[in-house]
Amino acid sequence: MAEGWSAAGTVTTVPPRLVLASASPRRAELLGRLGARAHVRPTAVDETPLDGEAPASLVARLADAKAAACTVAGDAVVLAADTVVVLDDQALGKPRDGDDAREMLRALSGRDHQVLTGVAVRRGDTHRHEVVTTDVRFAPLTEAEIAWYVGTGEPAGKAGGYGLQGAGAALVERIEGSDTNVIGLPLPTTVALLRQVGLDLLSPTELEPTELER
Repeated sequence: MAEGWSAAGTVTTVPPRLVLASASPRRAELLGRLGARAHVRPTAVDETPLDGEAPASLVARLADAKAAACTVAGDAVVLAADTVVVLDDQALGKPRDGDDAREMLRALSGRDHQVLTGVAVRRGDTHRHEVVTTDVRFAPLTEAEIAWYVGTGEPAGKAGGYGLQGAGAALVERIEGSDTNVIGLPLPTTVALLRQVGLDLLSPTELEPTELER
């Protein structure tokens, strides 16, 4: 960390800049709960699963790839994540359209599934990653309830076709594990990984966004 001077003349520590390699507004909002303001710099990677690739391996690989693809200057810290919903050992990605969302919700109705998020951080040549799993049970859903939820537009862009942070919370009976993992960024794990590369989101020092070189 670099040193600077406060108005009172005492030495202060300037934290490294945080870059979120994700277009997900939910991940930025979760960081905002901690008072952390990150530069948002989405990266595009091929998210096609490899033949026979297990869901945990998939999210770990994609999170690492997103972090590696994000170009930053200086001592910035990159944070990336990838989330999938797993039902019967099969990964459910984001629905293609409303019909696909309905099929996903029918499959999840009244059943247990898992939400896996791979979280990766990078600072220079230092890389860390971890996969977090949360068990979720859906309430039994009627066709009318499925139609109502798809009609809200919320399934679009969400793994498994639902969002816990919104109206989708009404579809969930029980959660075992991190609720922020289901939303897309498990905060306890994120904090722990960032600490391993020298950035403590729970310190009194506020992260101030500054322009990064491309």
